[in-house]
Amino acid sequence: MTDPVPLSQLTTMRVGGVPARMVAPATEQELVDAALAAWSSDDDWMLLGGGSNTVAGDEGFGGTVIRVITRGIEVSSSAPDRDRVRLRVQAGEPWDSVVAQAVARGWAGIEALSGIPGSSGAAPVQNIGAYGQELGSSLVAIDFLDYETGARRRMEAGELELGYRTSVLKQGLRGVVLAIELDLQDTSAEASVLGSALSAPVAYGQLAGALGVQLGDRVPLSTLRDTVLALRASKGMVLDASDHDTWSAGSFFTNPIVTETFGRTLPGDAPRWPIGPLDEMPDRVIPLSDYAGVGPIPGAGGTVRLVKLSAAWLIEHAGISRGFRLPGSRAAVSSKHTLALTNTGAATADEIAQLARYVQGRVQAEFGVILQPEPVLVGVHL
Repeated sequence: MTDPVPLSQLTTMRVGGVPARMVAPATEQELVDAALAAWSSDDDWMLLGGGSNTVAGDEGFGGTVIRVITRGIEVSSSAPDRDRVRLRVQAGEPWDSVVAQAVARGWAGIEALSGIPGSSGAAPVQNIGAYGQELGSSLVAIDFLDYETGARRRMEAGELELGYRTSVLKQGLRGVVLAIELDLQDTSAEASVLGSALSAPVAYGQLAGALGVQLGDRVPLSTLRDTVLALRASKGMVLDASDHDTWSAGSFFTNPIVTETFGRTLPGDAPRWPIGPLDEMPDRVIPLSDYAGVGPIPGAGGTVRLVKLSAAWLIEHAGISRGFRLPGSRAAVSSKHTLALTNTGAATADEIAQLARYVQGRVQAEFGVILQPEPVLVGVHL
């Protein structure tokens, strides 16, 4: 047991009171022991990694905070091909350090995920993604401690039902991710011929434009990483203690998934991206009725097609500009990116929640879409 500190000191949003108890296991076995002890006491508990996807309430937390600080990246011998590499990464390893090491070693597949804050164990919970890559494309499996049974088990990526910013881990499966296993492309042989390790094919238009290449092109890994970091920094999405725009939980709202029919009710210039028929997207993974007030979805079974909308566009066109704040509030919409809500220096969790509810209300009133929060809310209600 360690002395509890305010969650505002351990989360990137920098809000949250003092929890009743706190433990900080530094090894995998200590993490197992800490979780089992909390569960056996029937105590309320929560996991905290890098704190980048958590908004904690001002009253603190009445149970035990398990702060995951395990470290380690191991190269496995189980790669299926000579040009592949398998990594086993401890849950507490900072995610961006994993990306940085992969890029430095010439291992491609997660470079577009550069700069995403938080811990590696949290990455599969919401299937982190950015600039055309998602963790799910490289994730092989996780080592998981099951809350229901108290047993450790390996869960293959296919068992996690990874979707857009979601998984079974986010949808109700309780337990602790102990480690993750990744499969990456080893470009070292290729680099010896070409002179540099190349990225996976560029799969996002904005990134391709920033690189000055076409979609599908490959560029040096280090160049792609640097470009992604610059793009994220321009949106306040790279942590910087001196920049209050980065005192956030990243994107506060997910991009809504709605039916193609509903999407056609929006203005013609509203961005929308087809993502497939409903029968390929289980309702449990994408709860459509949470996003749009259209009631039950008729004709499920492949006849209903889905589109993804831009939450940032909806917010801006609902009349909320960058830098917006409610009168007297210390919470604000980022001055760089409308999808982030920020702490301008001394905001409370209640002020963050008030701003989030206001944004939700404006977007719903204007477009009939209810934006859903992306971070985990602990003692905070919208």
